[in-house]
Amino acid sequence: MVELSDMIRELRSQLTTSLADGADEAVRFELGPVEIEATVAVTREGDANTKVRLWVVDAGANGKYAHAQTQTIKVTLAPKVMSADGSPPRTAMIAGYEVDGER
Repeated sequence: MVELSDMIRELRSQLTTSLADGADEAVRFELGPVEIEATVAVTREGDANTKVRLWVVDAGANGKYAHAQTQTIKVTLAPKVMSADGSPPRTAMIAGYEVDGER
């Protein structure tokens, strides 16, 4: 399993790579809202600093986490590009080549 925060971090990394790869492309795509839907296992660590964690569950692994409460969540992200000069965030424009098996 992977934590939900790690999944979002990886998504951010891949979007950043797509943005950089398409910087010199003539055709770009405006990056709109990104929706993630995942089944997560909710666990709680029971020490003095109780912490709730959301773990993304593999579709075939639900039986392994019967002791944890699972829920389906949907997160909508609105990616923006932050400028180093402090100007307002702008909409990301991405481009890239098609990857085998991509739809």
